[in-house]
Amino acid sequence: MHIHNLSETPSILNSFISEIRDKNIQNDSMRFRRNIERIGEILGYELSKSLNYEAHQVETPLGTSDTVLHKKDIVLCSILRAGVPLHNGLLNYFDSAENAFISAYRQHKHNPESFEIVVEYLACPSLENKTLILADPMLATGQSMVATFEALKPFGTPKEVHLVSVIGAQKGVDLVTEEFGSDSHLWIAAIDETLNNKGYIIPGLGDAGDLAFGNKLQQ
Repeated sequence: MHIHNLSETPSILNSFISEIRDKNIQNDSMRFRRNIERIGEILGYELSKSLNYEAHQVETPLGTSDTVLHKKDIVLCSILRAGVPLHNGLLNYFDSAENAFISAYRQHKHNPESFEIVVEYLACPSLENKTLILADPMLATGQSMVATFEALKPFGTPKEVHLVSVIGAQKGVDLVTEEFGSDSHLWIAAIDETLNNKGYIIPGLGDAGDLAFGNKLQQ
């Protein structure tokens, strides 16, 4: 897997990452969502540099202009519910993409320190020979990414796979590196070293879904 860790090069991205981590600023859910969206735009821009392009000619009022445009074969899939702001940011740049949505959540059966990933809702177009962008803001254990990709397999085999996350833990990065092909890509804004005993990224930022949309009763 090709890992593109944008935090390795200082940029304006640092400001948005700092704000979503800050426990005082992140209390503003609208700003939190907007920052996730802006991070998605930056990740999408960087990702776009690796896509396939073809020659295109544009007619202007005064003549013609030659350029290259990416092939319109992208399927953008986000994991609900935390993935919605990130999806919106990516969609701002890949506005001709087809869209897929999938729900994946942690189910704690016996104790808070162990869980399995449950996938329920799924809406997806054909993935056959297309470019799949799979987005989840928090790459903690990596199990959600793996379970989601497994659930998408009946919809076809994509020609290329790009994972997009805002913050990850090294353990999650290691898992997706093992489970996804060597020609796949991970685009991520920051990588933290550890997880706590509940599988949350440290220092991370907390629960991205709750910060974006409010607390939930389910645990």
